[in-house]
Amino acid sequence: MSTQPLEHAVAATRHVLSGVTADQLEDPTPCSSWSVRELINHIVGGQRFFGLAVHGEQPSGDVDDAAGDYVAAFDEVSAVTVAAFGAEGALEKQYTLPFGEMPGSAFMGLVTTDTFVHAWDLAKATGQSTDLAPDLAASLLEQSKASISDAFRGPEGAPFGPEVEATAEASNADRLAAFLGRTV
Repeated sequence: MSTQPLEHAVAATRHVLSGVTADQLEDPTPCSSWSVRELINHIVGGQRFFGLAVHGEQPSGDVDDAAGDYVAAFDEVSAVTVAAFGAEGALEKQYTLPFGEMPGSAFMGLVTTDTFVHAWDLAKATGQSTDLAPDLAASLLEQSKASISDAFRGPEGAPFGPEVEATAEASNADRLAAFLGRTV
């Protein structure tokens, strides 16, 4: 298994981040408790957390405001995360995370999905195309349907919201977002 899916999710996220303007930072997002700025901070902070977790470190809960140069901040932390998952044996190793134990390959799948769906959230919030990486989106949707049960669904604050129905003409990324509880 390679880091290629994660690299594609990072590229899609970087593309969307590059399209965010300073006047959009206080706009709402599909994650109702976060503004665009807070979502960007979550995206950057998530990459930092994931990279440190792969290295066996426990990151602090502190999140810096990445909204100054959020593309550079994302580039820096996502490069560390991709390299960490690409290291010899990283995908075979067991990781103990705040939400349970899992093998590296499953952890990278979770990171890839998280990275990608938050790119979708940001694209939706900032009026950009949500038709992101169609092949990756289709693969992540298939994997998500196989691994996400109703036990992980609930109101805001749960890992995923209740599944929302997507239209027949919805893009693969829109279908993934709907499956994960976003209104498309």
